[in-house]
Amino acid sequence: MMHNWVGGVDWRLPWIALAAFIAGALNAVAGGGSFLSFPALLAVGIGPIQANATNTVALWPGQLMSIAGYWNEVRRYPRLAVLMGIAGLAGGTVGAVVLLHTPAMTFMKLVPWLLLIAALIFAFSGPVTRWLQRRAAARVSHEQRQSAGYWPLVTMTAIVCFYIGYFGAGAGFLIISLLSLFGFDDLNQMNAMKVVSTTMANGVACLLFIFSGKVEWRYCLAAMLTCGIGGYWSSRTAQKLNPKLLRGAVVVIGFAMAGFFFWKSY
Repeated sequence: MMHNWVGGVDWRLPWIALAAFIAGALNAVAGGGSFLSFPALLAVGIGPIQANATNTVALWPGQLMSIAGYWNEVRRYPRLAVLMGIAGLAGGTVGAVVLLHTPAMTFMKLVPWLLLIAALIFAFSGPVTRWLQRRAAARVSHEQRQSAGYWPLVTMTAIVCFYIGYFGAGAGFLIISLLSLFGFDDLNQMNAMKVVSTTMANGVACLLFIFSGKVEWRYCLAAMLTCGIGGYWSSRTAQKLNPKLLRGAVVVIGFAMAGFFFWKSY
């Protein structure tokens, strides 16, 4: 990997730090921060699998902290939370292992498609969520869901978490949609279960990436710090921002990044 040192300073670090700050700010209010942080890591010359691993590890502490915000909901539904966590661990493990055994050139060819899929997921998340919310007749009570069993939901969650372990951008919406399709309608409960499953999936992926030596720690630590600062700053100022405008900006960024990598790779 080529180094870009000027006066003893690696000037790629400020670029990564800035991209991670913006990514953290976007994640706090709209999501989709990986559309910036992952391509930024690729842009400084990190290999595609190392970039994905570094990005996952850098963003994970922010996800872990979000569990604290939903801890009351997690405690209200402990059995469901445990099962969603198991689904996250299982799916995330398989996804991360598959990624680590994917040749770098193959993954690079997949990057534009993964970014395009994530951008499409993100673009349709609003309309689909509104449609799901109108399916009031399909709602069932928490007790009915317990009697029917959670295993179909857990199985589908594990499949989504495979994607999270492999790449993951936009997957939070897939978990929310899945919960809605299975009759959940309490947004706080849905977000809590989403956070549990995605945090576990990314957490086990982080461990595998770290032990495999795929994390570029110099950039990871810088991104981790500024991503957290960006998320805190954004959460404090979110009430002054237009969420629809932000989501639109994220969608544009996602499609632009996908288009760029299609041009670069093909």
